[in-house]
Amino acid sequence: MSRTSQISVVVMLVAALLATSCGRRKPSIPQPSPTPRATTGPPAVPDEPPAAPTRVDDALPVPPQPLAEDAVSNRSLDDLNRDSPLKPVFFGLDSADLDDVGRTTAMANADVLKKYPTWVITIEGHCDERGTAEYNLALGERRSTAIKTYLTSLGISPDRVRTVSYGKEFPFNPGHTEDAWAQNRRGHFVITSR
Repeated sequence: MSRTSQISVVVMLVAALLATSCGRRKPSIPQPSPTPRATTGPPAVPDEPPAAPTRVDDALPVPPQPLAEDAVSNRSLDDLNRDSPLKPVFFGLDSADLDDVGRTTAMANADVLKKYPTWVITIEGHCDERGTAEYNLALGERRSTAIKTYLTSLGISPDRVRTVSYGKEFPFNPGHTEDAWAQNRRGHFVITSR
């Protein structure tokens, strides 16, 4: 038998198999018959209509979407931090308590963070030059943590806020006056990613 003859036979067999399988019906699966119920009166009517089914995609959390491009969101991180929309929170001498002005500043910063839900920040705790390095590092940590706790109470996710203490190591004002020291007792906000 030649090669062409063999191919012809195979093609005819395949065509015959396809023709016979197309005409076959699949066996039906028997459905169970409903069990009869005893009826003693009119059918019961539910007090409330059934709840609408929940769509699967409604139950899944939706990640925050960045806002449409605006004057702030178009800037680089360096530019954002140089002219930051987030203002520092200042503290009293030897204190990590937020006063009324500090809470107001933190609330304004929380509003900015809610407007830009993808931003992640670091709160740097700073102190003035008085006191030991160890004491000021601990005080700076309490200050940054106090601000983070307050932001969290305002609805900012703690995952978006990091804290660090620099104590008296990086003063904003190198002077040795009460005014300079007051400027250095702060929680400074740095936008670390967006």
